[in-house]
Amino acid sequence: MIADLLTRLIRPQPDPLSDTDARLALVALLVRIARSDGHFDTAERKVILQIAAERYGLGTGEAAALVTDAEEIEAQAPDTVRFTRAIKDAVAYEDRLGVIEAMWSVVLADGTRDPEEDALLRLAASLLGVTDQDSNAMRIKVASR
Repeated sequence: MIADLLTRLIRPQPDPLSDTDARLALVALLVRIARSDGHFDTAERKVILQIAAERYGLGTGEAAALVTDAEEIEAQAPDTVRFTRAIKDAVAYEDRLGVIEAMWSVVLADGTRDPEEDALLRLAASLLGVTDQDSNAMRIKVASR
C-alpha cells in the first residue's frame, strides 16, 4: 500500500487519490510539518493523532496505525509538492482550509513557532491554493484555543 502510494505520488501526472490515500497523504504532510524543525516531539504526535481520529472518525488504534503509515510515507516521499498536489486535487477549497488549520495545530503544538515549520506551512498553503489571508485566519483560530 505504501509503496503503491509513493509510486503514484511521484508520477509526473498522478491519478487522483482515493479517499484512503488522500487521508494518508494529509497525515504524512502533517508529519512533514512536525519534522521540519528537526524533531518530532510527543506534543506534535499527540496533535496529529487527535486530528486523524477526529477528522476521519477513527478509534485510537486506527488513528495510531494511520500516523505510523504516514510517518513511513513522509520519510520516503521525495518532496512536499507531491503531497500538496494530491491533496489539492482530492479536496475542495473549504476542506483545504481544514488542512491548513490542522497544519497550524501541529506547528503550534509545542508552544513555539519554529522558522522551518512556518516556512514549510507557507509553502504548503501556497501549493494548496490557500490564500495568505485564509491561512492567517486559521492560525489565529488555532492560537485562540
